[in-house]
Amino acid sequence: MNHSDLLAKAPSLAAAMAAADHSPDSQLTQTRHRAALVADWHIAPGSTVLELGCGQGDMTAVLAETVGPGGRVVAVDVAPPSYGAPVTLGESAARLAAGPLGPRIDFRFGTDVLDPAVDFPENTFDHVVLAHCSWYFTSLGQLRDTLARIRPWARQLWFTEWDLTPTSDDQLPHLLAVLIQGQTEAAGSHGEGNVRTPFSREHLLRLLLETGWTANSSEPVGTEQLQDGDWEIAACLELLANEERLATLPEPVRQLLLSQADILRALAKPQGNRALAAYSVAAH
Repeated sequence: MNHSDLLAKAPSLAAAMAAADHSPDSQLTQTRHRAALVADWHIAPGSTVLELGCGQGDMTAVLAETVGPGGRVVAVDVAPPSYGAPVTLGESAARLAAGPLGPRIDFRFGTDVLDPAVDFPENTFDHVVLAHCSWYFTSLGQLRDTLARIRPWARQLWFTEWDLTPTSDDQLPHLLAVLIQGQTEAAGSHGEGNVRTPFSREHLLRLLLETGWTANSSEPVGTEQLQDGDWEIAACLELLANEERLATLPEPVRQLLLSQADILRALAKPQGNRALAAYSVAAH
């Protein structure tokens, strides 16, 4: 499927998502972002794809459309089907499974690929995809082990994540929100947010080298229309209002976070905060 054809499918793909019942405009924006990513990847009809960190299936739907009726997407997430709000992973998967893309998708929730019981023969998949899910890992060690674990299973890796290096001042609130959440997790106070282990693009490239992958390319990805800056700022401010959670932190760390929170509140707008840019890496 060519670039324009896949992007033209974005509205119908977004409408098929359960989250579209609650936030249709946000869902369409998120789907268009993923369609633009996949349109620049070399995933042919009939391909087999392993997607890690599939969540509610935003990327899964786009991948299933791309591989066509002769392809297959195995969509894996460590979270249980009950995770997520206002739509759970299970509810979103059920909606997709009941639609025309359903026969192409194999959802596997509550699945940790580091579990020895989870295994695939060598080169089972043409592609493995990690899209905006790697900051959810509990540590860089877990991510490193995962990249090493999946190396024999697929010929090609497509990896997309937010870029910690801001390209403009109006991205600083998103950056601060990410760093505050990451520092809180690193200090031992764990939550259920999307940001647990933020890391740089350069660090990702080092991890790929360590785990047997060879990066072919690394490209910037535009995110101008995405709402994730607002979402992560809101999540961060909710975290900072949780006195019980902050009380578990070492006092120097807590004071550092509170000072950063003052800066975040001074810089952030009530809505319309610009998201960080993202990057896409291809590796084999």
